[in-house]
Amino acid sequence: MTQDQQVVDVVLVDDHHMFRTGVRASLDARVRVVGEADSVESAVRVVHELRPPVVLLDVHLPGGDGGGGAEVLRLCTDVGSDVRFLALSVSDAAEDVVAVIRAGARGYVTKAIDGPALSDAVLRVAGGDAVFSPRLAGFVLDAFGTAAGDVATGDDELDRLSAREREVMRLIARGYSYREVASELFISIKTVETHVSAVLRKLQLSSRHELTRWAAARRLL
Repeated sequence: MTQDQQVVDVVLVDDHHMFRTGVRASLDARVRVVGEADSVESAVRVVHELRPPVVLLDVHLPGGDGGGGAEVLRLCTDVGSDVRFLALSVSDAAEDVVAVIRAGARGYVTKAIDGPALSDAVLRVAGGDAVFSPRLAGFVLDAFGTAAGDVATGDDELDRLSAREREVMRLIARGYSYREVASELFISIKTVETHVSAVLRKLQLSSRHELTRWAAARRLL
């Protein structure tokens, strides 16, 4: 971590102590766990008390009215948009993904993710991006995608992109990390960053979240 990089504080919510311990050990120096919770009630209390930039939230939690992570989100709507929630779950079921995103989570990654990738995801969510494990983005697009009648018919914007930029755009919009895109296309992470910057500039978009919505509206995924 460079001297001028900001550390992102997170609250870690999961009902398994050993898993929380493992996540703490896996996160790199860019992320600092400032609080933990193991139930719906304790999660709501800690989030309101600490108001961290990011909450790592398990989908299935004891307590409350049985709503799990989605219930935590509903009970924390008053903390405002400065607190962003990233679901971290063993489940990759479409209903779990859609439920927490519908409740307000900004992303969803599975517990198969490694420490550096999870740290990347936390920083991206803190910065306003929507983050998904690659194969989960489709669930969200299916549930929230633009209706066919609302899709723009022109391809002028797409024509601004080179063939390689289109490849990178599709993978990024599907929720791939820069590292995953680099591996998929056999290019460096720095090259991926350059292509993403070019795509956002050419399409006049400001974030990956906007890029995902843009691509979904044009059925490019």
